[in-house]
Amino acid sequence: MNLNGKYVVVTGASSGIGKALVANLLKEGAFVLGISRTIEKTMDITHARLWVKNLDLSKKTAIDELFEYAENCFGTIDVFVANAGYANYGPHASIDYQAMKDLLKVNTSGVMYSAKKMQEVYGEKPFNFVVTLSAIAELPMPGYALYGASKAALDNYFSAIRLEEKKTNHTYQRVYPVATRTDFFDRADAKYLPWPVQSPEHVAKKITTGILKNKKKIYPSFLYKWGKRLAPWFFKIYLMNQRKKFEQHANKQ
Repeated sequence: MNLNGKYVVVTGASSGIGKALVANLLKEGAFVLGISRTIEKTMDITHARLWVKNLDLSKKTAIDELFEYAENCFGTIDVFVANAGYANYGPHASIDYQAMKDLLKVNTSGVMYSAKKMQEVYGEKPFNFVVTLSAIAELPMPGYALYGASKAALDNYFSAIRLEEKKTNHTYQRVYPVATRTDFFDRADAKYLPWPVQSPEHVAKKITTGILKNKKKIYPSFLYKWGKRLAPWFFKIYLMNQRKKFEQHANKQ
């Protein structure tokens, strides 16, 4: 897809991967609507083709409002990037029901509903729907049981949608970043960053390239993409090491 002149929505756009992606999309000539709960105060990128709006996407009404606002700004949406999400870190037994419900609203059901809205509003019109997953969707990590489940659910969901809509003009794209150097892990209260670690700018560049090339799966980490295919034994050793780290930090608490 040529992004020049296209209308793009990016959720979770006030920081990290989302903010870096906004900058890249503007360079490609796209019109961008950035969404987050605080973006109107925190966004420091200014551009004639950039709109921003505060919305809490854990609420269905806010997602409906997003589509109404995008229609008013652009008249259409060519690319929807579902990037909003967060994690918590710790033993699964320490996560209470409300924390589960809150995380799944943002990470999972909100994204699913956004994809459904794209289909309802635009029918057979061509569009790209891009969802930021995580390598953890494919590689379960101790301490991230709930977060990983939220991303694995989306991975399966969009795999099924692609089968259902095989002959349509809709392109569903899944992104699998490894750990990214943002405040994501600070907000999750994580005790350490899983190796390897990439910059949000690198991930955003890979996402932009993936959109341009209509890639179904986007792997920002070359090491992860090919390592899991060619050396699956390495990841067994890696997960054993991650389990030891998790147990060490758990014993300190």
